[in-house]
Amino acid sequence: MFDDKKTYTTPISSLGEFGLIDRLTRDFSIQNSETVVGIGDDAAVLHFNDEKIVVSSDVLVENVHFNLGYVPLRHLGYKAVVVNLSDIAAMNAVPKQILVNLAVSNRFPVEALEEVYDGIRLACQKYKVDLVGGDTTSSQLGFVISITAIGSAKEHEITQRKGAKDKDLIVVSGDLGAAYMGLQVLEREMITFKSNPNLQPNIEEYTYIVERQLKPEARTDVKTILNELGITPTSMIDVSDGLASELLHLAKHSDLGFHVYEDKLPVDPHVISACDEFKISHTTAVLNGGEDYELLFTIPITEHEKIAKHPDFTIIGYTSEAHKESTLILSGSENHIPLTAQGWNAFVE
Repeated sequence: MFDDKKTYTTPISSLGEFGLIDRLTRDFSIQNSETVVGIGDDAAVLHFNDEKIVVSSDVLVENVHFNLGYVPLRHLGYKAVVVNLSDIAAMNAVPKQILVNLAVSNRFPVEALEEVYDGIRLACQKYKVDLVGGDTTSSQLGFVISITAIGSAKEHEITQRKGAKDKDLIVVSGDLGAAYMGLQVLEREMITFKSNPNLQPNIEEYTYIVERQLKPEARTDVKTILNELGITPTSMIDVSDGLASELLHLAKHSDLGFHVYEDKLPVDPHVISACDEFKISHTTAVLNGGEDYELLFTIPITEHEKIAKHPDFTIIGYTSEAHKESTLILSGSENHIPLTAQGWNAFVE
């Protein structure tokens, strides 16, 4: 979505590839001592001493992962960074650098790409990461943005999807389901606008859930909080494809059953209200919605008292070696139903 208060007139061809890169990255500054050489050479040079390097990459494709009919370009740039930093945080590591790759069609002027990079720069500043490279090319299929994130951690700090132990507690940060419900609002307003362009979108009362969809945040703070509490997670993953999918990933990699209580799922009142309006179960939104970018992790049961009353976290269940089929324990009963992954799948139409 272009900012209609700006003039978008400069064709990319007028700058060329290197001129475009210079213009888009001129306001980025180095923030980490590990970054020796950033943008402007054939490759970045990084120095991490005795820490382990963590690398993750993700790609967002127009009309697959985002719709520019309601996603502002600045928000797209910001979210593209957050999506990748969340993966670094899910390894219990600290993000330090990113590389940005763009493929754009000729319908996008230079000023539109500057909007994207404004969002990228804001994310870099907020999360204290450096833009150290990337690539740009043309596209016949619209807009594609791919970001690689680089982070570091001490070897003993790195947390993988495997590692959960029998009778560990299952914990999640923040609340869930908001991004999915924000998407429902945006899609509905888009359909309404297409049918009657004179009707302006009505999203003010949905600010919280729409923001969780358009401008999510990476939980890079969780590592610091857990360190302060003296807790080391045994396994961890970020909630990008829906809670059920992520629970099953951890269960598979740890070879355990993961059992969560329906009435323990953290849901914001705005989500419940939107679910009622759209006639969607809030449990369904939480389990299958996705794009929350909260962190799901396990900790030893001996750490219960340290985390039980912390406002950033909710204990939602437990692991079991004896009962390896992962389940949802229904509210008001002890009935277990099998967990199934019905969240985001890019290859299902």
